[in-house]
Amino acid sequence: MDWLADNPWLAWLGLALILAAIEAATVDFVFIMIAGGAAAASVAAGAGASFPVQVVVAVVVSVLLLLVVRPIVKRRFMDTGSSHGIGARSLVGRNAKVIQTVTSNDGRVKLAGETWSARTSEDGAVCQPGQEVRVVSIEGATVIVSGVTAGQKAE
Repeated sequence: MDWLADNPWLAWLGLALILAAIEAATVDFVFIMIAGGAAAASVAAGAGASFPVQVVVAVVVSVLLLLVVRPIVKRRFMDTGSSHGIGARSLVGRNAKVIQTVTSNDGRVKLAGETWSARTSEDGAVCQPGQEVRVVSIEGATVIVSGVTAGQKAE
């Protein structure tokens, strides 16, 4: 146990790693904040601070991280209120520009910088090139578009 007395920074660092491992299992952003306090105490110990000062540093940094950083991190990563669709799901509701006439059977639109196969959601609706449309759904590699008033005509 002489190594612990000679290297208290190593003990604090070990504690920080253990707390980080616990955080990996819980993912509640509590243990990682306490691990940050232990890491700060490790720095204080490495700088030659006495043990009571190391404990105060660990407690103060942990509390600050819990009160200031944790709410921000938790809001960012645990936000369930808004839709964070990824891939094709994130494109529903966006506007696209018609590049080849879109009918209820076929067509092409430019959406998010890419060319997509498209068709209209209403039978008989036609969207002309240059027209802006709204994506209402995606079926496979085809976007279903709607919300167009100008340029629509019955076939």
